[in-house]
Amino acid sequence: MKILVVCGAGASSTFVAQRVRRAAHEKGLDYSASAGTSQSLPIDLDAADIVLVGPHLALELEDIRLQAAPRGVSVVLLPDNVFTDHSGTRTLALVEDALRSRQPADTI
Repeated sequence: MKILVVCGAGASSTFVAQRVRRAAHEKGLDYSASAGTSQSLPIDLDAADIVLVGPHLALELEDIRLQAAPRGVSVVLLPDNVFTDHSGTRTLALVEDALRSRQPADTI
């Protein structure tokens, strides 16, 4: 499973990606997570199964969903408190919930 975490400049998404990657590893899941920006999204989507969108990009969510839909990539808007999830377990739970419902470009 390839997780792409998107934010405005790539800094906060890097922290979220590292944390969710670590949480998945601790559960024995073969997930990768990388950081990206809304500007790099058209390229990054080709290598993603799911996109986690930073809460500060909520206004761009519809555009992200439109870009993800043709590729069959699911989209999850992260909650405002995602940056306090230091262990990555709550963020990983959002990924797992999205995978259970697995509707392309679906927003949770």
